[in-house]
Order: sequence, then C-alpha cells, then structure tokens
Amino acid sequence: MERKFESDVQLIKYEVLREVARGAMNGNLKEKIDEIPYIIDPGPEPRTRCCIYKEREITKERIKLAMGGNKENKNIVEVIDVACDKCPINRFFVTEACRGCLAHRCSEACPRGAIYHVSGRSYIDQNKCIECGRCKEACPYNAIADVMRPCRRACLPGAISMDENKKATINNDKCIQCGACVIQCPFGAIMDKSFIVDVINILNESKHNDELHVYAAIAPAIASQFTYANIEQVVSGIKKLGFYDVVEVALGADMVSLHEAKEFSETVGEKKVVTTSCCPAFVNYIRKYYPQLANNISNTVSPMIAISRLIKHIDPYAKVVFIGPCIAKKAEAMEEELKRDIDYVLTFEEIAAMIDAAGIDLESCEEVPLNNASYYGRIFARSGGVTESVAHIIETKNIDIEFRPVYCDGLKECDKALKLAKVNRLEGNFIEGMACQGGCISGPASLHHAPKDKTEVDKYGKLALEENVDSSLRVFKIEDINLDRK
Repeated sequence: MERKFESDVQLIKYEVLREVARGAMNGNLKEKIDEIPYIIDPGPEPRTRCCIYKEREITKERIKLAMGGNKENKNIVEVIDVACDKCPINRFFVTEACRGCLAHRCSEACPRGAIYHVSGRSYIDQNKCIECGRCKEACPYNAIADVMRPCRRACLPGAISMDENKKATINNDKCIQCGACVIQCPFGAIMDKSFIVDVINILNESKHNDELHVYAAIAPAIASQFTYANIEQVVSGIKKLGFYDVVEVALGADMVSLHEAKEFSETVGEKKVVTTSCCPAFVNYIRKYYPQLANNISNTVSPMIAISRLIKHIDPYAKVVFIGPCIAKKAEAMEEELKRDIDYVLTFEEIAAMIDAAGIDLESCEEVPLNNASYYGRIFARSGGVTESVAHIIETKNIDIEFRPVYCDGLKECDKALKLAKVNRLEGNFIEGMACQGGCISGPASLHHAPKDKTEVDKYGKLALEENVDSSLRVFKIEDINLDRK
C-alpha cells in the first residue's frame, strides 16, 4: 500500500531508512550507498531545498545516521549540520507594536546595551544581543517578538544552543535523549541514529544458524500505529522479516508492575516518595536535573528489560530486538549495566521501513495471535497506565500501604512534581513520569504524531485474553528472573 506521511521530513526519513534496509537485505548496501541519494533525490529539480546538490548532500548525512551515525558521539540524537540553515538567525526583534514610549524599559533592562532608539522607536543591535530575553519581559506593550527555534522551544532541559555559525548544537551533558527536538525540527536537521542494518544482519545470520533465535519484543504503543492493518497482521508481517517469534513487551509491564508494587511497599516508608523507572527520558531527567532524588527512582527495570530477561531465561539462544516509539530506549539499551539484557532497539518508523523494503503487504498477511499480556500491561502505553497497574496489584494482593499516586503527562508536569518532591511538598508518595505527553503512544518515533486517543489503548487492553496480572504470568516462574536494575 502507499503510505501517508505527516510531512516531507517524515517521508524523506522513511525513504532513506527503506533504501538502507533494502540494501542490507539484498547484501549490496556498500555498493548501493552512492546510489541512494539519487534514488531519494532524482532531480533535476529539488524537492524541498534550494538545489538538488544540497538535497543529495543532506541525504548522504541521513544515510550515515541510518547506518549508525558517529560512533564517537554517544548521544543517540545528532544534528545534521548541512540541513540546519533555514531557521531565523535573530531570536528577538522589535515589532510594529512598539509605541516609542519615554520609559525605554527595554533598553534599561538590556545588560549589553543592544537596544537603541531612532525617533523614539526601539531597535535591536543583533551583533550585541545575547538572547537573554530581558527586553521582552520589560516591554509594557509586548512589542518584542521571540522567534525561538522549534528545537530549542521543544527542549525543556535546555540542551540545545547555537554555535558560532548559528547552527544547532546539542550539549550531551544536558540532553536526556527524549527526542522532542527530532519531532519539532521542521527541516529534519535533527535525527536519531538507527541500528536497522545491525538488526537485518543478525536476522540474515539467524537463517543459517540454528543456535541464534532473534525475537521481536513489541511495545504496547503499537496499538496506535499501523492503523490500516490489525495487530495480528502486523505480528505476522514482523515474523516474515525473519524473527523467530514476536512477544508483547506488555508482558514485561505485567512483571514490572508486580515487582514495582512490592518495591514501593517496602521502600516508600524510608524514601517518602518513589518514582517510576519505565521511561528512560524521565529517569535521565531526574539524574541530571534532580540528582538529590536519584535514590527515589524505582530500582525495578523497565518493561523492555524485563521481557528481554524473561526471553533469555527461557531461550539461551535468544537475541532480543525491542520495537517501539521511543528514541530514549536506544540510549537505555546502551547503558553499561543493561546492554547485555537487550541487543537492539528499533523504532516503529524503522520497522515500517523494513516491512516495506521486504515487500510485505500487511493487509494481505494472515493473522497471528498476540495474547501474552494482561489489560494492565497493555495500558502502560498511555499516561496513567503504570499507576493503574500498580494500584491493581496493591488492591488484589491486599498490600497494606497507603498509595497516593501523582501521574505526570509530559516533561513539564514531571518537572513540577519533582520540584515539589525536592522540597517535601508533594501531595503524593508515588510519581509516574512520562516524558511524552499522552505517554508512549506519543513517542517521537511514532508513525504519526497527531493527538492520540487514549481510549484506543484501553480497547486494545480489553482484547487481552488475560484479565489481570496474575493470570498473564501464571505460566512463568518470574521469581527466577531478577528485575532489579542494580
């Protein structure tokens, strides 16, 4: 089928991933690399840029990221320098709303003397401006406009700045790798590294090695992705790529909620407040911006790690590939204490490109059932889902503990809750933190970023054959699986 995309940014990224995947599948990627820019940008007229030559140069950089990017840069997110050139260079400027007032509060507030007046009207000397914004705050007429770059506006941690050439640069020490900038850059100049080639290589290897079983672990957010096919057909299509089996990460979520409820009951008395550990961007945010609360992070691993540990416990030949909407999961998989648990991470964008590169038509696929998890494991995909699941465990297990949850929908709400927790003023003892508004269903590597209907996740959850966590885990000896992060 012909895919529909939200923008040329998403379309071009998809085309690059598809062609790289196709080359890796056919075993001729090295020979094909120089051809891909001409496939994506055939010319002679440019599609989106000033000229076809610049488009092809940008495509070459996208290909590098699709093949793993800069190995020296540990950040999953990278700026494509040549693509970052169209945003406004000057952030603040005086609009026609300036009344030429006598007070001149704007120039009085400027610490660099960057504001001058001609015939009463204010102007900004951009060579002196340091973009502090004090003039805008001081203006009584709100006559100074702030044209902040979309990537900077999206980055709550403030990890993005401009270099001497006015190009975006990422401070890795501040970046939590949430991927918000990747979505918001209107020129696609910020992109996440891909491990699509590594996954295809290991799938190809598994075809000739009976002692190599590659599992696909799909995140519950998949319920909101492939809207033109049902989940059973998507599972079938993924298996056709060569995966040994497809397993729900929601089963790992069931394991996590059981372990996290137990951990909460045992530690909240000492810690006063416990935060979830499912969202790696949220965990990174705490570590970098609220280090005094680092010990309050749940020691329970994420559902991705939990399901991978379960699979590898059952099958010693297993390699596990997580498939989801999250860029930060790629960073989580590279953490020193976890990198042996999960082998690779793919996004929904990448798996869609692989499916199309292989010529698989999902709508024509037979249906393969996927009924491993409970309703509560599946609703981890939306905000509030973790809270509901832990509350369910506390109630059904008759755990005698006061559970006062605060669930945060997006990083701004997370920041507010953490500020209160820092000064012991939070009216709750359990923080569910999701960096993306809406939860994982709004992840930066989703196939579409329109507002998601959370009820769709609940509908998907209700399709589960297992009604509760105990029933979904009854056939597994999860007591043999270590779910502690440390």
